[in-house]
Amino acid sequence: MKIQVVKNILDANDRIADENRSLFDQKELFVINLMSSPGAGKTSLVERTIMALKDRIRIGVIEGDIQDTCDADRVAALGIPVVQINTGGGCHLDANMVREGFAGLDLDALDLLIVENVGNQVCPAEFRIGEDVKVMILSTPEGTDKPSKYPLIFQKSAVMLLNKIDLLPYLDFDRARVYKNVLALNRGMDIFEISCRTGQGLDAWFAWLAKRVERRG
Repeated sequence: MKIQVVKNILDANDRIADENRSLFDQKELFVINLMSSPGAGKTSLVERTIMALKDRIRIGVIEGDIQDTCDADRVAALGIPVVQINTGGGCHLDANMVREGFAGLDLDALDLLIVENVGNQVCPAEFRIGEDVKVMILSTPEGTDKPSKYPLIFQKSAVMLLNKIDLLPYLDFDRARVYKNVLALNRGMDIFEISCRTGQGLDAWFAWLAKRVERRG
């Protein structure tokens, strides 16, 4: 019975995700579902991306957290429309939560919607929200074993951003092993090595994203 209940939940979510997808298509809006463990650097990446692209691309953000508005406050300080969704203990955003967040955004005035999911490497990958792509961050302090322990997020994501590469000299992080395991799970994944602290590697990510937003419009 538990398997059937889970299947029913995912089926219901997928129906709403398809409705969201149709709306995004109508609005010619490019949507990314940004996922990572807590502390990997999602909000720092969002801030960096906004600062680099906001003069070229109209950006909106949906922030997902269990509680509090600290991440949404950081985005709002950059002059970007943002909606906070607090899950009240839930480990992910689902398609219906995202749909409810539309009420706080003028989708006609946006080219790019960034959905920053709840910090978790498991649940968010299971739930479609109508996004164009899933994007994940793996930070070097998290260790080498994450692709083996949490394969779904690597299989479902179109992009992996390896963040905090400025810390590599101080960590026991086997980059070659990580890449081997990631590409075994998802050979088509685009990978960018970045540091949100120093800015290293971010230009390649900005170019990748801008190109796809322009194609969508």
